[in-house]
Amino acid sequence: MRLTRRRFLLSAGALALGSATDAHAAEFSHRFEFSEPHMGTMFRIVLYAPDENSAATASRAAFARIAALDHIMSDYDDSSELMQLCRAAGGPAVEASEDLYRVIAAAQKLSAQSDGAFDVTVGPVVQLWRRARRRHELPDPERLASARTLVGYENIRLDPARRTVQLLKPGTQLDLGGIAKGDAADQALAVLNRHRITRALVAAAGDIAMGDPPADRRDWRIGIEAFESPTSPPSKVIGLHNGGVSTSGDSEQHVEIAGVRYSHIVDPKTGMALTGRRSVTVTASKDITADCYATAVCVLGHERGLRLINETPGVAALIIMENAGPVQQYQSPGFPPPEPASASADAN
Repeated sequence: MRLTRRRFLLSAGALALGSATDAHAAEFSHRFEFSEPHMGTMFRIVLYAPDENSAATASRAAFARIAALDHIMSDYDDSSELMQLCRAAGGPAVEASEDLYRVIAAAQKLSAQSDGAFDVTVGPVVQLWRRARRRHELPDPERLASARTLVGYENIRLDPARRTVQLLKPGTQLDLGGIAKGDAADQALAVLNRHRITRALVAAAGDIAMGDPPADRRDWRIGIEAFESPTSPPSKVIGLHNGGVSTSGDSEQHVEIAGVRYSHIVDPKTGMALTGRRSVTVTASKDITADCYATAVCVLGHERGLRLINETPGVAALIIMENAGPVQQYQSPGFPPPEPASASADAN
């Protein structure tokens, strides 16, 4: 996660809904939008509130929560709690904040379920691939092999009673990039709820957390990025509310080296960046779950990925892949059907 300088961008507009089906629609009939950069991307909040002042107050509190989580979990900020924990690798257990412990515990649960396809100890390997993307050259094989020896979710020991984290191997580097934005979206939505804003949506690139839908609709309309081009209109729009949705893929973060396209997503088992094009969209009750499962399924591929999804209650996925052949789509039972072609997206 890249730590960005905080600034507040207000693009609020009050749009009265024409016909409300909810008894409280008159109180919360105005739509407002706010944006602010965090975690290397732009967070966007869409909410319905009675007036601009209450909307702005709630959104400021939500962005402050995101900024606090960024400072805790950023691996670009040497002073973050995450980096302090990593510097203690190989030593005794460290007491963690509730926020950091929650995210690492969720990551460890999926690591076990996915047989290590999702693994936050992949940090040393990710660092080498970040350098590879900047230089447009593959990581040095010896350095990559050395980095791989530090990867293994089994090297994290958690004690929920004491809320401590112990990194058993010296040199361990955690990378929470595949889970932290989803958690931040969930936490921001919770802040809005505490401000009595329940009809709200928090979007951070491909991660979206949703509360109650607009009063005149059953769902928020979520656009799924076109596989061919991230700048094209969404390939389809689905309806969701009170949950999370996340899309992972290589449409924007990739590098081509010697004619091979390498994703920013790395397989923890091999240490290699994924090749071929793929996009995975996951829906779940929380965005933190959707976020990390989308990454895991990207690594697992469609067969093992769908098996993991189908074994997990309340989770569904759409997988789109292209690897030396035509584009293939795979979908799990329970993935939302597309909205009518005329439906416009609230977020994507």
